[in-house]
Amino acid sequence: MADTEQTLRVQLAACYRIFDYLGWTESIYNHITVKLPGEHEHFLINPYGLHFSEVCASNLVKVDINGQIVEHSEYPVNPAGMLIHTAIHGARGDTRCIAHTHTDAGMAVACQARGLRHENFYSALMQGQIAYHPFEGITVLDGEKQRLIANLGDKNLLILRNHGLLSCGRSIPEAYQNLWGLQRACEIQVATDACGEAITPISAEVLEKAEQVMKIQTMGQPAGQLEFDAMQRIVDKIDPSYRE
Repeated sequence: MADTEQTLRVQLAACYRIFDYLGWTESIYNHITVKLPGEHEHFLINPYGLHFSEVCASNLVKVDINGQIVEHSEYPVNPAGMLIHTAIHGARGDTRCIAHTHTDAGMAVACQARGLRHENFYSALMQGQIAYHPFEGITVLDGEKQRLIANLGDKNLLILRNHGLLSCGRSIPEAYQNLWGLQRACEIQVATDACGEAITPISAEVLEKAEQVMKIQTMGQPAGQLEFDAMQRIVDKIDPSYRE
């Protein structure tokens, strides 16, 4: 394997272990992918049948843009993952990594009529950045691809109605951090709703400043890199076997 691919394998395996550490697992389901450099449009995905805690650099499966496995693997790949990831990787040249989860808070907000309300610290920072896609059942039918792509548009955050959360990024750390922020926004909304108190609205003026504020916060660092590196150090202390 080329050094670049090996680096991405280790980083993607680390991302799976981070998701597991954060409790974002769903049995053997859900998926994170990274597109590999080069003209072949190959990307890596988790082996179908393994828990996130079992994913490591060497057992990630390489597939092409049509979802066909291109190198020997002991494992198949999730058909639902293939539809979502081939669609977005094929349509969005600016996207390197895609992550999809079924967390309790994410699914709860996805089931609410208004979706994510921009009424807490995290959701306010996502003003104008979230797209929605209606539920069409398990995502395995090719006819859904074009509708999914059209609804995502140029956004990097997607709430799949009645289903879950999805994030895109120019890198694995950026996709991770985008999803982390969306997950936190959903958690706070669910917790706030459980309190039964009236929510104090955030003014339109403050919401309009969100993009400018986030640029200051990143301090010129690649998006999500500092946060991802911190989480990777944690999983390294727990179990560095993902690097194998």
